[in-house]
Amino acid sequence: MKLVLLALALSASTSVVAATPVLVPPVVPPGNIRVDATKATTLPVTPVTQPSGELRTVAPTAVLRIASSPDGVPTDNETFTRARKAIERGLAFLGAAQTTRGTWFEGEEVEPTDMEPRHRAASVAVTAMALKAFAQAGDIGDVAVRTRARNSIALTLADAKAMEAVSTGGMGNYVMSSVASGLAAAGDADAMVGAQRAIRWLAENQWDEAEGIDASKDWYGGAGYGNGKRPDLSNTQMMLDAMHDAGVSPDEPAVQRALAFVSRTQNRKESNPAAWSQHGANDGGFVYSPANGGESMSSEAVGEGRYGEKLAAKSLRSYGSMTYAGFKSMLYAGLSPDDPRVKDALGWIAAHFTFAENPGLGQQGYFYYIHAMARALQAARVEKVADAKGTQHAWRTELVDALVQRQREDGSWRNSVERWEESNEQLATIYAVLALEEAIKPMNASSK
Repeated sequence: MKLVLLALALSASTSVVAATPVLVPPVVPPGNIRVDATKATTLPVTPVTQPSGELRTVAPTAVLRIASSPDGVPTDNETFTRARKAIERGLAFLGAAQTTRGTWFEGEEVEPTDMEPRHRAASVAVTAMALKAFAQAGDIGDVAVRTRARNSIALTLADAKAMEAVSTGGMGNYVMSSVASGLAAAGDADAMVGAQRAIRWLAENQWDEAEGIDASKDWYGGAGYGNGKRPDLSNTQMMLDAMHDAGVSPDEPAVQRALAFVSRTQNRKESNPAAWSQHGANDGGFVYSPANGGESMSSEAVGEGRYGEKLAAKSLRSYGSMTYAGFKSMLYAGLSPDDPRVKDALGWIAAHFTFAENPGLGQQGYFYYIHAMARALQAARVEKVADAKGTQHAWRTELVDALVQRQREDGSWRNSVERWEESNEQLATIYAVLALEEAIKPMNASSK
């Protein structure tokens, strides 16, 4: 495992560096014990970072504050007011749940993708996500709560032992992506230093040539939970979220490597040569991971096997949360809405547009899904989405309606389905608040 512990362990008061991180290209070592390269499948076609026919445009700019008024937000005043009120109630719940150390989720464990041993480093990630929710809300949330959360993250970054545990544990990418996004939202000079250190860690730990993974391998460009684990789209989209929030250029090699991985996660025969895609529905949606021959939670849910192993000819099913993750990741990486991969992803979204469930998984991961959906549609800068019947949906209004209906009396949210820790009110509430904030961000970063 490559480490950058010394830089991360420095105090958060270190002087400010450039606003846009400069990521160092990978260096190929003479051998790397972090990966057994034989576990990565070699694809029959070697993609390049900018394939023929790729259509690019200016990537959306990160918007890290909700609008202070409905001006600039394409929704009605009532929806805007209801969203702000729901955010205020959610933040009040989170404020009451914060520990005296400024953290959330302390002592809780998570089980990544139901495969790994349970890990406790998630408290750092959840605290950073909560920091982002408070920072983006501006004057709605309690400043003291936000300050305690900000200080808690700073102390973690300054603690060499804590950072070593993050780096060598099983949740490194999840933690450092959340930290980068949370600190970028906080936005002060010291926070940006910490955010950029986290970004460098993410680029350093991305699967690439430095681990002996070249562009022909299905691991290439992706990110996993950490400690040498295979990459997946969930972690990769979190890494790209962090880079987007921290102002990393979409032209950076790390972003373009990630785009190659994201493209291989799409159920699209023309651009994805993997066997599971060639045998699949060709519907433009996305699966959980292309690595090691591919896997999908939706395939598991319908009894076809998580890896499609119960089918005579392996294929994998697309599902909601991963399709929105893939869609927005392509936009963050600078693909045009007219790029065929982006258009086909939007076609899947139109065919499965709903706020009632996570399509393909029912209520599993519902709040994660709503957050990914909100970020994706905000990044696309669209006011309405047409479904398969051509019906236009004002997504902001429908999202606010769906979440307000699910909000509990104490201001929290909770998923009755326990998978992926969403039965924990703190995590579900953070996802819901972040989704509501996306719905009332201005269309342009310069709007107020």
